[in-house]
Amino acid sequence: MFDDHSDVIRDIALEAGLVTPAQAEEIWESHATTGKSFCDSLVDAGLADRPTILQAVADHMQVQYYSAVPADPGEALTKLLKAPQAHKYVVLPVADEAGKLTLLAKDPFNASVISELSFILQRDIELAVADPAQVEAAVTRVYGEPTSSSMEELLGEFGEVDAVAVTDEDVTKQASQAPIIRFVDLVLQEGVKAKASDIHFEPFEHEFRIRLRIDGSLYEMAPPPKNLASAVIARVKVLSSLNIAERRVPQDGRIKTTISGRQIDLRVSTLPTQFGESVVLRILDKTVVNLSLEALSMQDDIKEGIRAMVGRPNGIFIVTGPTGSGKTTTLYSALREVNTEDVKILTAEDPVEYEVEGIMQVPINHQVGLTFAAALRSFLRQDPDTIMVGEIRDLETAQIAVQASLTGHVVLSTLHTNDAPGAVTRLIDMGLEPFLISASLEGVLAQRLLRRVCKTCRTAYEPDKDVVNMLDVDALEIANKKFYYGKGCADCNRSGYKGRQGLFELMTINDQLRSLITQKAPTLVIKQKAIESGMRPLREDGLRCIFDGHTSIEEVLKYT
Repeated sequence: MFDDHSDVIRDIALEAGLVTPAQAEEIWESHATTGKSFCDSLVDAGLADRPTILQAVADHMQVQYYSAVPADPGEALTKLLKAPQAHKYVVLPVADEAGKLTLLAKDPFNASVISELSFILQRDIELAVADPAQVEAAVTRVYGEPTSSSMEELLGEFGEVDAVAVTDEDVTKQASQAPIIRFVDLVLQEGVKAKASDIHFEPFEHEFRIRLRIDGSLYEMAPPPKNLASAVIARVKVLSSLNIAERRVPQDGRIKTTISGRQIDLRVSTLPTQFGESVVLRILDKTVVNLSLEALSMQDDIKEGIRAMVGRPNGIFIVTGPTGSGKTTTLYSALREVNTEDVKILTAEDPVEYEVEGIMQVPINHQVGLTFAAALRSFLRQDPDTIMVGEIRDLETAQIAVQASLTGHVVLSTLHTNDAPGAVTRLIDMGLEPFLISASLEGVLAQRLLRRVCKTCRTAYEPDKDVVNMLDVDALEIANKKFYYGKGCADCNRSGYKGRQGLFELMTINDQLRSLITQKAPTLVIKQKAIESGMRPLREDGLRCIFDGHTSIEEVLKYT
């Protein structure tokens, strides 16, 4: 219940006196560990029942609480909303008095429901609170099952769309036609439902491809006709408030939309190509990403190591790995550990991916000269305790990060290197003095994201000897160990994989390593000393994941 708003529910529970600060802390830990919402964790702990929590939410929002959802609000009310609108926002009309329409909402915290429906219906809207599960059931009961057109039906309707678009005006007209609008909405819906991280719209000479990235792999959707590529892309640009007429330069934008009653944030990037604009949408769905160290499937000693580093009074902590390996998620999770009232946190990001309450987040803007280095320099005048810099890209940023750490700040950042010891060499290559690195660096975490073997179709098997040899492990180490792969089923799109698993390698900087860094020792020497000091390499963490049945040999060989 209220999965997206656990932090708000925690504050409301404290405000209403349902829990003490100590109990709230305990429930928050349980919520972070189990992945259950704070609300459900509160009920499980026996500290409050659902009606009490819902009443507290209604009191906080100063709206009415309906302990029971009306079985039939009556035709006069239900016809005020069309079925697709009721399903999109998951709302049920319950009263229409004094020119104000009251709707029960599955998510009463979603302010865009009020703004969007006020605009669509041209009247004042007020949301009321009721049990979200009951509201969802009532919407289906009153308005029927959601009849989202299938992709095939919609593609059939494209015959009605004016196919010839010559001018910008024609393209804009095409983009506002019903089949195009519904098609783009359906693609977004499918992407969110499939828990995709990105949606790619790709125009080629003879076709227009739409692909979803799910668990790191791309899957193709049914494509619309090639001649409608410009209309579909124009529709996406309209949604993200980009300039439709500008097709010569890349553009970046954002879409905030409601899908199945949840507010979804999409980051939009356009790129001019030979055959039209390529558009990629990054789906930022807070319900899919649990920003907590407990949820990151890392070993306890690594979790405690990270907590110790971000909890220190000063020093630099770096997360390293290729693009899309979850570095930003790890940094946010680390920041959540220290995000308390007595700590001032500033972040510089390119762009801001997740909005986190209590943290001052600054989007980098190169056009006006707001680079990482410029933002970092200004941060030092803002009296922060902890600073996060999206990426150390150049010597200037690295120097200011070191200066910030030496003057009593904790600095978190990312680098692109293959492993943890490689981060030291990268900083030296940038031109940073080795003695400054050894004085300021506290630790480096290298990570990868692997696909998890699907639990539904997971099957034990005897791997080929040549493949096992590639793992480069002692035969005794793998004796009597089981290996698994996914056969492929409906649950995992026949891929054999569902969800992702992190691999981690934490290098904690001790006196011996500081001495080697100052001497400009080669990466291999630093790596060897780090392993002697207790660092588990990525490959070793990969073997643990194989033997625990979380992933396959192929995935570990591919990423380590």
